[in-house]
Parts: sequence; structure tokens; C-alpha cells
Amino acid sequence: MAIDPAKTDHLVEIGPGQGAITEPLLASQCQLDVVELDRDLVARLAERFTQYQRFNLHSADALTFDFSSLASNEKLRIVGNLPYNISTPLLFHLMQQANHIQDMYFMLQKEIVNRLHAKPGSKQFGRLSIMIQIHCEVEALFDVDPESFDPKPKVMSSIVRLTPHTTPKYNINDLELFEKIVKAAFAQRRKTIRNNLKEICDDQALNDAGIDAGARAEALDIDLFVKLSNQLSG
Repeated sequence: MAIDPAKTDHLVEIGPGQGAITEPLLASQCQLDVVELDRDLVARLAERFTQYQRFNLHSADALTFDFSSLASNEKLRIVGNLPYNISTPLLFHLMQQANHIQDMYFMLQKEIVNRLHAKPGSKQFGRLSIMIQIHCEVEALFDVDPESFDPKPKVMSSIVRLTPHTTPKYNINDLELFEKIVKAAFAQRRKTIRNNLKEICDDQALNDAGIDAGARAEALDIDLFVKLSNQLSG
């Protein structure tokens, strides 16, 4: 198992479902909290794992759950098989609590994993790539074939490891402004950075940050977005 849980670890599983991963995680004797929204599954999980003293079940929506409330002196290790429709908002939610997290292991659609670790200049590089990479090191571990599931999905899945930076990799003065710039920059991918950011800054500001106003957002590396944001934040 890539996660390799230890007895001293505090793990959090998101969306355990029937408990297929829950059981081997508990076999390590780690502290395990699970967050499940489906009430029928909550009842089944409670019945199946109630005998484990280091198991805590939370009937809650992971999109609004306060993961930081589970952390004390130790940082959390988070795992989960994330549905496509909530994966992006959940990742953004977790990034807000990254300082309480040691690492994260998720099974996602391969398309999403490709976007997470995409580099500037690629078609996959975008807002999600930047907002995850400013907080975490991203490693695509391995693919999971559709044949591994029943019923078989129509898409390939991948396992990704996200490791929050222990010290900031990028010195961003105003994260809210940075997020606003990145979101606007990729709002219409076919347009130039000049057109997408015209409500935020002018060509002179772009030039001062070393940005070609006629380029598209996907061509810019993260450092340039940071430089522009910090310049505009004053």
C-alpha cells in the first residue's frame, strides 16, 4: 500500500463507502476518522467497525467538514476515492487547511490527476494546477484500470499523492488577490492574458511583471502569476 500507515499515524478517510479501504487501514492500528455523507452507509460502517477503539465515524459533508478540528499535535494523513463531481471543490477546501495535513492520497479520474501536476505550456495546465501546486508537491503514482471496478467505469482512474509544502514555496502577499488573478486569467482559455485581466490590470502592469500581454494564461509559469499579484497588492 502506497500509504503505508503506521500505528502512530492519524488518518482521515473521505467517503469510505462500504469500507473496502477502511479495514486494511485499521489493521495498521492507526487512529482513523472517516467522513461519510450517505446515512445508509454511515449505519453500515458504524455496525461493521464499532469494535475498533481508534475508529471515529463522522456523518458529514466533506465539502464543509472542518478537518483541522481533528488535528492536535500531529498532522493528518488524508485518503479517499473522490467522485468526479466533488473532486475539484473538495481539493480547494482541503488546501485551506493544508497546514494541518501531512499528506493526501486520492483516487481520481486520470484527467484530473493530469491537470493537478500539469506544467506551463500544456493544455492541462490551468487554475487547478496552480492552486494545488502553490500548496503541495504533486506526484502521480499509478493508474487503475476500469476492469478493477464493478461496475466498470468508462474512464481511467489514477492515484495521486499531494504533500503540502512544509515551508511556503511561493511568497504570495495576498492570496485572495492571487486567486482572483488566476481565476480570471483562465476564465476564457483562448483569449490573451491582456483580455482576461483587463478588469484587473493594464498592459503596463503586465510588462512590469515580465508578462507578454499577448500570451495565453497556460503559457505563464506560476512565478509570473506570483510576481504580478505581489506587484498589484502594493
